[in-house]
Amino acid sequence: MTYSLITLSYNKLACTQRCLSALITDSVADAPWEMIVVDNGSTDGSGEWCDTELTALGAAHGVPVTVLHNVGNVGCSYARNRAIAIARGEHLVFADNDIAPRTRRWMPGLLDVLNAVPHAGMVGAKMVYPWQPYPIQCAGVGISARGHVSFRGRGEALGDLRFCRQEIVQCLISACLMIPAALIRKHGGFDEAFHPVQFEDFDLCYRLREAGYAAVYAPSVEMYHFESVTTQGTPTVRNAAVVVRNGLLFQKRWRHLFALEDGPDEEACRWRKIEPVPFSAIGPLPLF
Repeated sequence: MTYSLITLSYNKLACTQRCLSALITDSVADAPWEMIVVDNGSTDGSGEWCDTELTALGAAHGVPVTVLHNVGNVGCSYARNRAIAIARGEHLVFADNDIAPRTRRWMPGLLDVLNAVPHAGMVGAKMVYPWQPYPIQCAGVGISARGHVSFRGRGEALGDLRFCRQEIVQCLISACLMIPAALIRKHGGFDEAFHPVQFEDFDLCYRLREAGYAAVYAPSVEMYHFESVTTQGTPTVRNAAVVVRNGLLFQKRWRHLFALEDGPDEEACRWRKIEPVPFSAIGPLPLF
């Protein structure tokens, strides 16, 4: 098994149906792959849909689907670590249940970059919004000297030349992230201290970077990202408070590295608010 795609679900059934179905039907792989879904105690039928219709869809396309169930919303790190423990792929692909392919050969594309860049330990795609003219959602992540976060290219034009070149970056988001399974086994998965979500992916990036591996942004691979559908509006997740708490933990843990890096200035870390298009209003998306 070459790829193990690991994703989570927690309610948001319509988004889960659209995106996980697209990941199976619209992905063109060069080798066998599996999908592992961890349902964090959904109450809207998401878990049951994954057990039945998604599993059947995967079987029809030659993609084995395994569904794990948690009794409640145990958080992102714990759930992903459960999936890591049973994954059979040589490369783990972490994907949120609010992304969909724009580049059909996205998994082989990420692997090509991973294999081509010396000391690469993780690679991430160019994430774009799923509405015209498909502006950038995230082109890799910068961390300022004070530990503040910049989603590079957020809101900029898809073809902005500043974000069309492959490069080593400080961090990558786990909405679409490929890491060799051997590195996860050696250096550990997602730290459950960052419960229930936020900064667990940046923490993992810095842990692998401290071990000598590079984080590579691959603009040749584009993925649609509906952004925060999985966390925004979830009553049990006070998103703003979680961002602050886990951000402080990340800063305390990794200041000895990012304080010495040539990260973005503080102005670039101001969060650019993007007015979303309602999920129900987003029609068919082009594929390449």
